[in-house]
Amino acid sequence: MPIKELIFVKDLKEKVLNVLDDSKYGTLATVKNNKPHSRYMTFHHEGLTMYTPTDKDTHKTEEIDANPNVHILLGYDGDGLGDAYVEVEGTAAIKDDPELKKKIWNKHMEKWFKGPDDPDYIVLEIQPTLFRLMNSGSESPQVLEV
Repeated sequence: MPIKELIFVKDLKEKVLNVLDDSKYGTLATVKNNKPHSRYMTFHHEGLTMYTPTDKDTHKTEEIDANPNVHILLGYDGDGLGDAYVEVEGTAAIKDDPELKKKIWNKHMEKWFKGPDDPDYIVLEIQPTLFRLMNSGSESPQVLEV
């Protein structure tokens, strides 16, 4: 890859990470009966890998078991029509790893779970395949393939 392209990819990745850092709420769409099924979720990330907590007995988990393809909208905060946001395409996996559950746990989750060791609490790990950065300058959208 030429240096100019590497710089562009690095800059684009930084812009995407900025949106992920600044945005904790968005929509997660799964596939249900060959149609999208969306809901609001909270998101965390490590690098470009994304995580969202959920209950193990939800429609989301059933839908992901049947079809792991997901779509996420994250970053539009409503300040105006020009707010930067990302569209994320990826695959989700259900994780019950105690360390991961503790890592993303916060007190706001106490409304739904007894604590990070609650057996009903699981984490969806989303491995993105593509980020589409929207409303970020004149070259929008910008696509980052992972």
